[in-house]
Amino acid sequence: IHTTWPCNQTWKDEDEDADAEEVIEVVLEVDSVTADAVVAAAVGEDVDVDAGDVEDVEAAVAADVVDVVRTIKMYGTLLPSSAVSSRPKKILKLEDIFLFSLPIKEPQIVDYFLGDKLEDEVMKVMPVQKQTTAGQRTRFKAFVAVGDRDGHVGLGVKCSAEVANAIRGAIDRAKLNIIPIRRGYWGGTFGKPHTIPTKVTGKCGSVTMRLIPAPRGTGVVAGRVPKKFLEYAGVKDIYTSATGATRTLGNFIKATYQALSKTYSFLTPDMWEVKPFTSSPYQEHTDFLKENGDKNKKIQG
Repeated sequence: IHTTWPCNQTWKDEDEDADAEEVIEVVLEVDSVTADAVVAAAVGEDVDVDAGDVEDVEAAVAADVVDVVRTIKMYGTLLPSSAVSSRPKKILKLEDIFLFSLPIKEPQIVDYFLGDKLEDEVMKVMPVQKQTTAGQRTRFKAFVAVGDRDGHVGLGVKCSAEVANAIRGAIDRAKLNIIPIRRGYWGGTFGKPHTIPTKVTGKCGSVTMRLIPAPRGTGVVAGRVPKKFLEYAGVKDIYTSATGATRTLGNFIKATYQALSKTYSFLTPDMWEVKPFTSSPYQEHTDFLKENGDKNKKIQG
């Protein structure tokens, strides 16, 4: 496998350095398309491999390669497990980020909180062209949806000269754009929430998407693309009504995303009770941010 690992490799001691290097050597010795996918996902770069043996891949997995890959995806560097566990964990829940409207600036943050529960699917890949003096420049635009089927969903759009790079970038953007989805009941409030609490509407371009609560057992009554998006959001029963040029898939899914984002904007009577306000993480961890505010200074775990 011909690839380049991240240059910001950080190690705490020589023993952990040696163990990790052995694992990396195992990865680089594997000659398989599966290893290509694993390494490309971890490093975020294209690799050249020849079709190989699946047994080599299984041997690599047995050598804790999966843990190394997960660490790279989460932190963007080859950190030993002791350094990962000692990282300062000031925010413990993804809901704290949504509660205080904090911007998510790294996709690894979403990977840390949602982990293996997060699923992604390419909604559409389409060519787009730009007219230049040398002719037409063709690029590829990818729409990707991510969600954990339990109240979190995101939508990412990315253009690139290559399809693989467009999809990879769209996945990262979808994680950055992840939003919470409020679910509710239709009729009796028994069991777990299965639909949305109120009617909501989203609009993008000429497409208007209206989401309507449905009784239990109805299922997701929607087109192919919004149905997959609503399933990723964790909505089990819902009616939909769409108007406009729904053949424009990009606007169609963006209108659905906007409608779902409004589910927490409607203040229903069960949310009227007075709740104590807690301080923002920026305010709560002022001293920590002051001490570690210098970009050239490493954060001490």
